[in-house]
Amino acid sequence: MGGRPLPLLGRFHEFSVAVADVRAAVEFYERLGFSHATTNDTYSHPYGVLTDGCIFIGLHQRAPPSPVLTFVRSGVAGSIAGLAARGIELSVCRTGDEVFNELAFSDPDGHAVAVLEARTYSPVARGEHEPSLCGNFAEVSLPVADFAGSQAFWEALGFVAAPAEHTPYPHLPLTSDYLEMAFHRRALCAQPLLVFRDPDMPARIARLRERGIAFAAAPRELPPGAALLAAPDGTPLLLLPDGA
Repeated sequence: MGGRPLPLLGRFHEFSVAVADVRAAVEFYERLGFSHATTNDTYSHPYGVLTDGCIFIGLHQRAPPSPVLTFVRSGVAGSIAGLAARGIELSVCRTGDEVFNELAFSDPDGHAVAVLEARTYSPVARGEHEPSLCGNFAEVSLPVADFAGSQAFWEALGFVAAPAEHTPYPHLPLTSDYLEMAFHRRALCAQPLLVFRDPDMPARIARLRERGIAFAAAPRELPPGAALLAAPDGTPLLLLPDGA
């Protein structure tokens, strides 16, 4: 790492969602083949973390905002000047020796982002090549009004956009050291999507149906062999055949 500057947002930590009942949400992800991560005592509210070894989903029994793209950066206060230089107004700025340091803001489309001073769960032994029943996690996809405007905002935070793609639906992929992301049109889905891919996705979907997992109505823009799950908190999980 020798002198390499710390990313402004730090490392991606979790996709944080507010839930009415942590236990019900945990059981849902367990049925999908996710594993538990051991949480610490940072939060006073009920909190659980489930992972497939790649994406970490933080289940918070608290009030919104939800979902929140949550990052961890040591020396949180070191991000304040950089965020201000990019025209970002903080909705939360909690720093100091006696508090758990945290920053929060929203992107131009209203998607919430948080930067924490430290992890809130322990590492897990599960590897990235042990996918859940949903297949391989691909990306978090955000609904946006303007691809170019959102691209400019997120590239200023360290993400790099690839050329826009039109299949399996119009979207703009972005990459970073710690999180794969994309933009999609609100007409496809008005909520952020957790996107999974697999070469044999139809077989995975059939197996999930056998387990009694309920599926949501899929947008017409999706290709054959794709499906949409809705978590108890309302988070949509998009299951796509690889190559679609």
